[in-house]
Parts: sequence; C-alpha cells; structure tokens
Amino acid sequence: MWHLTDPLLVIVLLLNFFALGTSRLRAVIGATATQGVVLGVLAVVVEGHWSLRPVLIAAGAIGIKGILIPQLLIRAMREATIRREVEPFIGYVSSLLTGAAATGLAIVFANTLPLAPEHVNSLLLPASFATVLTGFIVLTTRRKAINQVAGYVLLENGIYIMGLTLVEALPFLVEVGILLDLFVGIFVMGIILSHINREFASLDTTRLSSLKEE
Repeated sequence: MWHLTDPLLVIVLLLNFFALGTSRLRAVIGATATQGVVLGVLAVVVEGHWSLRPVLIAAGAIGIKGILIPQLLIRAMREATIRREVEPFIGYVSSLLTGAAATGLAIVFANTLPLAPEHVNSLLLPASFATVLTGFIVLTTRRKAINQVAGYVLLENGIYIMGLTLVEALPFLVEVGILLDLFVGIFVMGIILSHINREFASLDTTRLSSLKEE
C-alpha cells in the first residue's frame, strides 16, 4: 500500500495551495476537512496492512479532523454571518508564492536529513514541513479568526504527518493524545470566537486593538 502514499500526499499539498489561494471561508474549511480525511486514510496506507491500531487512528482523524472540527467552524461562520476574507495582511497571489517557496524549502530541507531507508524517496517529511509552514502562513496573514483557526488545524495536520513516519514506534495512546490536544485547542478557540463575536459583532482580529489601554 506504500505506492498510494505519495499520491495522497500530493493531494495534501494541493489542498495547502487551495487554502492559501481562496478568500471563501467555507472553501478553506472544506480544504481542511478533506485534508483530515486524506490523513486518516494515510494512517492505514503508511502502516502497509490492515490492523486495529491504524484503523482506530484513521477513524479518530477522520472523525475529528474531517467532520467534527469543520462542522464547528462552519457553525461559527454562520453565527458570525461572514463568508469571505476580504483584506488579508498579504494578498492571495503573494500567499501562493510564499507557500510555493515554503514547499520548495521543505523539500530541500527534508532531503538533507538522515532518513530511514523506507522514507528516503517518500514525500512524508516534505509534505509534513510544507503543511506546517502553510498553516503558519494562514495563521499569521489572515484577519478573520475562523481562518486563523483553520491555519492552526493545517499546522497540526503537518505535525500529524510527521507522526506517521513513526507509526511503528509511536504508541496508540500518543496518537490519541495528539488528536485530543487538537480537539481541546479548537474547543477553546470556539469559545473565544463566540465571545469575540458577541462583544464586537465581528471576527476581524485587528479590531481587538480597541482593547488597548489608552
């Protein structure tokens, strides 16, 4: 099943670029949801055979990353009545170019690392680093809090891919802990989003500057 790994990781990378290049919040959320499903499938593919542990990891990833978190973000988007990221800190073309440069650097850096033989020609590490950097770009260049949460999810997806390189050595409870940490983080962010929207009638984080002391 290893021959399916790189095609799935190419999909992950394409979804990174899609998230960087669209202004529609629902599209960004959809990209993170699709990426979550792909990562769930990867957990089984990287293992190379069907067994209980990778199937449970895949089910957890799909359930939390692909369904639960996107539904929470869509609900927050509807309650805030916002649909687009109108004025990001840097434009979408610049975001795509930055993402392309980050992906190139990720590939070059991954090729300099001492890797296990089975990972030498794999996209696991390059895709991991590229997805972390993409999440960081979205997190730091978007004004809407929902987009920033999506950036956090993308960043964690990159960490998750890194964990797949250690699927043989990484205990199941550690993987569950990663998913639980992500869920708790999103839950806390959801509470923050709710309070921001209630107090300011907006999820534009730049308006938080009004909280500064005069």
